Amino acid sequence: MSQKTRFVALVAASALALSMGACTSTPAAPGSAPASSGSAALKDCNVGIAMPTRSLERWINDGEQLQKKLKDAGCTVDLQYADNKVDQQISQIQNQIAGGSKILVIAAIDGTALGPVLQEAAKQSAKVIAYDRLINGTPNVDYYATFDNYKVGQLQGNFLKDQLKLDSAKDPINFEPFAGSPDDNNAKFFFSGAWDVLLPYVQKGTLKVISGKSPKSNDEWASIGIQSWLSDKSQAEMDNRLSSFYTGGKKVQAVLSPNDSLAIGIEASLKAAGYKVGTDWPLITGQDGDKANVKAILAGEQSMTVWKDTRKLGERVFTMIQQISKGEKVEVNDEKSYNNGVKVVPSYLLEPEVVVKDTVQSKLIDSGFLKASDVGL
Repeated sequence: MSQKTRFVALVAASALALSMGACTSTPAAPGSAPASSGSAALKDCNVGIAMPTRSLERWINDGEQLQKKLKDAGCTVDLQYADNKVDQQISQIQNQIAGGSKILVIAAIDGTALGPVLQEAAKQSAKVIAYDRLINGTPNVDYYATFDNYKVGQLQGNFLKDQLKLDSAKDPINFEPFAGSPDDNNAKFFFSGAWDVLLPYVQKGTLKVISGKSPKSNDEWASIGIQSWLSDKSQAEMDNRLSSFYTGGKKVQAVLSPNDSLAIGIEASLKAAGYKVGTDWPLITGQDGDKANVKAILAGEQSMTVWKDTRKLGERVFTMIQQISKGEKVEVNDEKSYNNGVKVVPSYLLEPEVVVKDTVQSKLIDSGFLKASDVGL
């Protein structure tokens, strides 16, 4: 599928009350505060939240924040984490349906594996919101809430383009690209956004992928994908590339890492290989604003992260749930970009943004997303 499309602090109960007014008829701009949807506590609101894993910091934050919002609004909530096991997530969703969940919020482990269980949900008239990861191959997904995932990749690609001065570079720059988990639909969008920026420079020889692990097109992205977004797997892959291809004094100068988890593994590999910040350390991208990676940015070990303020995503999904529960029209701002192979899923896209060392304080700390003490400030 090749699509060039436009892709922690908890909110107090008093703020939730303020967020509930009449639904606007005109979609708000991506990243803006969600529309409100009435002031009374929600009734008959039974929600199942299926998150993929507790192994990544962001999923813990996403699940617990949304759970608190819903409980504060009077909803019954079942929050489950599936340890990155597809069968376990399917079983959890089945139990949520059997337990009376009428709204399912699902961050899928494998976006192609949920068709049968969502058919069960449809039989019980349950509404399904795909949370940050599109669910593919089924008509039984009603809405999708996410960040503009293609833009995430664009931000990473353009950061490398600008920092490496690719348009004026005279000598080839040694570069290694990575992609995310092959079973995560978002990984394709992240890679496509970056690769549409960087591939022309690979083709011209400005960027030189010494390992040869350079997809010829966006459609081949999974050939360099790291299963389950695991840091140890990206570390092992980087170890292999460095030991096999970067001998005789050759050094990698830039790495496209689609998220922070992979970046941590890549950084560990570079340290083990003797790379030093300030001498031969490469540019490295990331995404999510995880605490460990923000520390790495402050230490000069990571060049940037694409920050997706997941509090806004939780607020948006909370608003969708309010609107569904009240029988109101659910607000979306994209009805053309996300085709899951069966239907175009009505979506709400939020805007990501770049964070570098000089903006950690202003963007992540001052906004309350992280505490200064979390990152050693």
